[in-house]
Amino acid sequence: MLLGGTMGALGARLARGGTVWQIDPRKCTQCGQCATHCVLDQSAVRCFQEFAMCGYCDLCTGFFEPAPNERNEGAENQLCPAGAIKRRDVGDPYYEYTIDEALCIACARCVKGCAQFCNGSFYLQVRHDICVNCNECAIAAACPSDAFIRLPASKPYFDRLAKTA
Repeated sequence: MLLGGTMGALGARLARGGTVWQIDPRKCTQCGQCATHCVLDQSAVRCFQEFAMCGYCDLCTGFFEPAPNERNEGAENQLCPAGAIKRRDVGDPYYEYTIDEALCIACARCVKGCAQFCNGSFYLQVRHDICVNCNECAIAAACPSDAFIRLPASKPYFDRLAKTA
């Protein structure tokens, strides 16, 4: 049944010219529009973590508030209002940060914190197993930086580590 649903969604994408909506992380300004403008109840946009770029920092500025009370996982110290980022000790002084996609609301607060003070390993992308690929995407229309673009359905995600020309 799941495969049939996936193939049906793929067929709908191919019927629209073989392209899908995606966020260009180089253009994204972390404005928060992805969280509020999607036609779905919960946005099809989610935060992704590029582990190869991550510094595994003890004081991750994508996880912690700019001036946390303490460096612990308490909600009062976390930047994410939904608690979607999980922090795990992987050996002193390193921590791994993973995204619980079911909790992510695409507010971009973690992405903004990571981009401003660290290496940008957090970034937003459209989840194509959730997105209905609207002809006129409401998020794209609201995006102030024109970061919502069309990509070929055969290659719907950005490779954060790819060299750009």
